[in-house]
Amino acid sequence: MALIDTALAPARPAGTEPAWSRAEFEARLRGKSGSYHIHHPFNRMLNSGRATPDQVRGWVANRFYYQIAIPVKDAAVMSNCPDREVRRGWVQRIVDHDGTDTEPGGIEAWIALGMATGLQREEITDLRHVLPAVRFAVDAYVNFARRAPWQEAVCSSLTEMFAPEIHKQRLAGWPEHYPWIESAALQYFRNRVSQARRDVEQGLALTLDHFGTRELQERALDILQFKLDILWSMNDAMAARYGVQA
Repeated sequence: MALIDTALAPARPAGTEPAWSRAEFEARLRGKSGSYHIHHPFNRMLNSGRATPDQVRGWVANRFYYQIAIPVKDAAVMSNCPDREVRRGWVQRIVDHDGTDTEPGGIEAWIALGMATGLQREEITDLRHVLPAVRFAVDAYVNFARRAPWQEAVCSSLTEMFAPEIHKQRLAGWPEHYPWIESAALQYFRNRVSQARRDVEQGLALTLDHFGTRELQERALDILQFKLDILWSMNDAMAARYGVQA
């Protein structure tokens, strides 16, 4: 009887599929974790201790371009957002990375990491080691945040859902794998474990609130995949340049 009922049910017009529940939508967003760059061969090499000092330095130098782009991206989100309450919460992300007169932020913490690997401050900050493909990928992300509706830019930030795990892996493994890097230089990863969780709470709530139809929810999944592809392509570029140890 169920088969007959299904067969006789009127066809639903294209584009009118019911929205997923809030819980299912969140689960589908979190289900994108398999595409996170924690699974990229270059990152697996880094976190398993198989990277050479030159490979570690290459990764740190290239990722610095991403680090300095994050507050620029977040400023773009704020510039497009008319909601004062959202801006008041979002601005903390800029402070976290740019720092203040009394508290160094994530950018300075990343420079400290680079210097602990043997890089000079100047060669980190002048971006001489940044690969063209890494620059292209990061710039594409910033340009998306500038041009997209602010809610879509917020959604693109949700790769942070998967970030605490990658930071915890580094904190657990790097002191043993890379004892030549001072443990104090891993402070960026320590900070981001808690900061990323807080950021996810805000970004996820905004995304679940805004993307309320099936069409918008599927759009959100595409946006999140776009950001995941950005991070993956950065690792592709570094793997091509520095190699991957078997």
